[in-house]
Amino acid sequence: MFFLSLTEWTLRNVILRIVLALVLGSVIGIDRGAKKRGGGARMDAAVCLGAATVMLTAQYMYRAFPGAVDLSRMAAQVISGIGFLGAGSIIVSGHQIKGLTSAASIWTCACIGLAVGIGFIDGAVIITGILLMVLHILPMIEKRIYQWSRYVTLYIESDRNRTAAMLLHKLRSDGCTVDMYDVDKSRAEGQSFTILITVRIPARMKKGEYLKELEHLEGVLFVDAL
Repeated sequence: MFFLSLTEWTLRNVILRIVLALVLGSVIGIDRGAKKRGGGARMDAAVCLGAATVMLTAQYMYRAFPGAVDLSRMAAQVISGIGFLGAGSIIVSGHQIKGLTSAASIWTCACIGLAVGIGFIDGAVIITGILLMVLHILPMIEKRIYQWSRYVTLYIESDRNRTAAMLLHKLRSDGCTVDMYDVDKSRAEGQSFTILITVRIPARMKKGEYLKELEHLEGVLFVDAL
């Protein structure tokens, strides 16, 4: 069986499940809160504790009314219902989307709570450790890999209408492949507008130097790589 299994329905095991759900949720929340991401320790602890409570209630009902309760149905409602918290943590700012990792962490935290609630402690502890490793180690791996990627998303501010056409002409003449292109013009007359474009820069060019070239295009006010 499992080393940390607490599936047996006893007062001691129920209390341990509740405490462990609170601890694991708090650990995940503190980690996210330290990075100023997501809702922090209170929200993740509440999510994990709430999910554990659902499974504890389901197991209690299963024991009180044998054959009349399906344990998996209550768990399924948690999995689908937790989406409203995840959606609330996602922020769309202009053409950027933030909070997807926080939303995924909230969903995983609920799953961990379900595992704790039913007594699958080994799985809950292991998944918590893996989640924390993923949140800390993968960004470093991504950074090392992405620095060699030839694709780059450019955020460009301009004050002239023909700058967009000039930009496309330069990119194509330099051998760049345009993957996505969008222009967001301001409604106010005389205001600058933004260009968001994803391109593949040829291997012979250095990304940093090429961005400086684009800054010297007529009408370009600002260039940044997202």
